[in-house]
Amino acid sequence: MILGQAPHAVIFVGPGSVGKTTLALDLAAGLLCNDPDPSARPCRGCRGCRQVASGNHPDLHRLAPEGAGRQVKIGDSSRPDPGTVRHLLGELSLLPAEGGARVAIIEQAHRLNEDAQNALLKMLEEPPPGVTIILCADDEECLLPTVRSRCVRVRLGAAGGREIERWLGELGAADAPRAARLARLAEGRPGLALAYARSADAERLRGEIARGILDMVGAGRQTRLATIRELTKSAVALDAALDEGRGNGSVADDGVAAPTKRGRKGKAAAVAAAEPDEADGAAADAAPKMAAADKRSAATTLIGVWASVGRDLAVARAGGPRRIREMELIDDLPAIAGAVPVAALSAFQAQLAAIATQLDDNVNSELALDVLALSWPHVAPQAGTGAAGQSGAGPAGSRRR
Repeated sequence: MILGQAPHAVIFVGPGSVGKTTLALDLAAGLLCNDPDPSARPCRGCRGCRQVASGNHPDLHRLAPEGAGRQVKIGDSSRPDPGTVRHLLGELSLLPAEGGARVAIIEQAHRLNEDAQNALLKMLEEPPPGVTIILCADDEECLLPTVRSRCVRVRLGAAGGREIERWLGELGAADAPRAARLARLAEGRPGLALAYARSADAERLRGEIARGILDMVGAGRQTRLATIRELTKSAVALDAALDEGRGNGSVADDGVAAPTKRGRKGKAAAVAAAEPDEADGAAADAAPKMAAADKRSAATTLIGVWASVGRDLAVARAGGPRRIREMELIDDLPAIAGAVPVAALSAFQAQLAAIATQLDDNVNSELALDVLALSWPHVAPQAGTGAAGQSGAGPAGSRRR
């Protein structure tokens, strides 16, 4: 694309935090680079490359979801605000400031609603000379067929675990043992691994969530419903910790680029609302409720960890401890896995995937998590032992003896 004629529109499709925005910025740097040799672009040293790296290039425009609904907004038809599709279209209709190419990057383009996509369509059909629009989408099926048909499609797959380990080491983000552990947790998404590496609390919070999920296999209905509320609060805190990790350093990615100030404040407020001061009942009652978007985000995060724990149960049952992701649970997983029926675990994993999809359709996240908590396979604790899944208790404890 840099050496030849750049397409007027490109879709980078792949899992979140796999590197779509990083690749988009690399392409933008190559198109806006001032090096006279096209084969050397992006050179990383010229004025154009430095401006792209700092986010100050006048011919590079970026658009990302904002606000409580996490949507890419269309904007007012007469005076659209910055950060909207119509404002972007107005910017692209002007002549380039540097006299060369112009590049627009729309992050999380799957968050474009139908009206916003239709507004973008005319620009995709008849773009001004020298304009390249890059859409970064987790799921291209969320985009209209008319939008997809006018774009070159590039698919990004998950990265290998060893590649992620090596990359984290090259960045100095983690030592070898931790890099290997985070590469497993990230499931092939380098940006997520880096966010965990740069956060002081994310890995610990994830371990606590995984432990709480596993402990629920031996719990009754009321305990499960109470536990899922606490795990939701932990998931909100995990989201905030990962946002902090994504904001540290200069590497840009779908999961690494620094969030807007509005996004950080909103997340911090959500964590504060999720964890009121227990010593002050009046303050707890007065604490603001979590925004619906934060609840959905926390539910999605919680379901992701839940799917990983369920997957590890299946791996442990098959006798593959070296492939377990949630290393905090490695001592307890094998014994508990032997007591969980394969059919029940398989059905629950399918239910997890279905509800994860329904969250995008704005189902009630609290109700969805309650359903999952009650559907999670149950292993009755043996007499004289604690809840299943706790160290030295339940099936795990009895198997060790």
